[in-house]
Amino acid sequence: MSLSTHVLDTARGRPAAGIAVRLEQGTGDGWREVARGETDADGRIGGWCPGAGVHRLVFDVADLHEGFFPEVTVVFRIADAEQHHHVPLLISPFGYTTYRGS
Repeated sequence: MSLSTHVLDTARGRPAAGIAVRLEQGTGDGWREVARGETDADGRIGGWCPGAGVHRLVFDVADLHEGFFPEVTVVFRIADAEQHHHVPLLISPFGYTTYRGS
């Protein structure tokens, strides 16, 4: 199983490089950091292997546009740890969207 993410700056029409991202796993007491990284020139991070359970990606986008959202948190559940999971983030100064990619 692997997890990847991709940050796209929809206002500029290009990948968002240099975005700090934390991967955290849900525990009974809150969240535990599993990994952290920074998006590459293509806006991507890959190769994380978090396993089954509830996880979240925390994107530090404060410097991207100096916009309304300084941080974006995406919470998701991995039911089948044998599958690849891809969680893209499309962001602009006043909005964002995400989905389960392939």
